[in-house]
Amino acid sequence: MEKKLDCLPVSSAFNGNDVEVLSTKTVYDGFFKMVKYRLRHKLFAGGWSGEFERELFERGHAAAVLPYDPVLDQVVLIEQFRIGALAANCQPWQLEIVAGMLDHENESPEQVIRREATEESGLVLGKTEKISRYLSSSGGCSEILDIFISEVDSRLAQGIHGVASESEDIRVHVVSRNQAYQWLESGKIENAATIIALQWLQLHHQRLRQV
Repeated sequence: MEKKLDCLPVSSAFNGNDVEVLSTKTVYDGFFKMVKYRLRHKLFAGGWSGEFERELFERGHAAAVLPYDPVLDQVVLIEQFRIGALAANCQPWQLEIVAGMLDHENESPEQVIRREATEESGLVLGKTEKISRYLSSSGGCSEILDIFISEVDSRLAQGIHGVASESEDIRVHVVSRNQAYQWLESGKIENAATIIALQWLQLHHQRLRQV
């Protein structure tokens, strides 16, 4: 069963009790799942909407981490092929931070990033701090992604990594924080979690570098 994660509270007059789910139907169940919902909800002007259908992409939840070396002021990024980028006519080999899916309902986001850091970059994470949590695409996907930053020794980051049975081919890049942010501003970095993490680092790097 998919692990349910609580979303952050919002200042809205409505909540989940103001939605009536009339039916659900699984229309695809493979590596990911697609579910068709028939529902209605309350309206801002009063009353209820008509019944309508929405297809929901259920891919589980994920966690990501930006490995950062506060001593050398360097970040560790990874590069790998992404089918979604290819289909969207973007650069098929994306520059990203370390990330992975929660494998089961008892696995925490913190456990995920530590496992994935070893698999994707060969690094062991040190002190870790939560950056943010967001819905990847709330109009049609249930995925929630937690983002962290973690201290590492960037001198240990190098080479090619990944799990062969999952067809992963991942190259490690170690660059200065300024270089990574220049890539972000130039549009070279297109991954949402990576953009969020690097922007956060630009705001907080002075605090992180204090001894």
